[in-house]
Amino acid sequence: MNRLLVLGGARSGKSRYAQRRMETREGRLAYIATAEAGDAEMVDRIARHRQDRGPRWHTVEAPITLPSAIDEASTHAEAILVDCLTLWLSNLMLGDHDVIEAGNALVRSVRQCSVPIALIANEVGLSIVPENALARRFRDEAGWLNQKIAEAADEVVFVAAGLPLRLK
Repeated sequence: MNRLLVLGGARSGKSRYAQRRMETREGRLAYIATAEAGDAEMVDRIARHRQDRGPRWHTVEAPITLPSAIDEASTHAEAILVDCLTLWLSNLMLGDHDVIEAGNALVRSVRQCSVPIALIANEVGLSIVPENALARRFRDEAGWLNQKIAEAADEVVFVAAGLPLRLK
């Protein structure tokens, strides 16, 4: 089974890379979105991404319930793309959810997924140390989540400037 984690910075090309990889698969494709349209810019961004994906993709919105969305999508799709773990984590933190348990549930769902799955996450630990406690906690939680998913993944790719670098 193919479990792919794609890491990179903002606008690095990681989503485009993962989408192209999944589109090489035959059959139905599920796109699990963790973003929420909180303002007009996000509404436009989400609409643009849906249009770019095209009709072959079935979109599932899961800003909080990502593990169960993966479990459900694996029953009707031949491949799954999750975009993105970093937004999911921020949704969990802002909603005061147990991020450790949610991360463990996600790892279980990824390991049990019966179809190829690609997960996208930002690598946020490559810049300066944030000045406030919430931002430092977010950076740390994102790093730990990325490590857990990387361990469960068969392949890990880091994308910078649109160029993939295979890590695992």
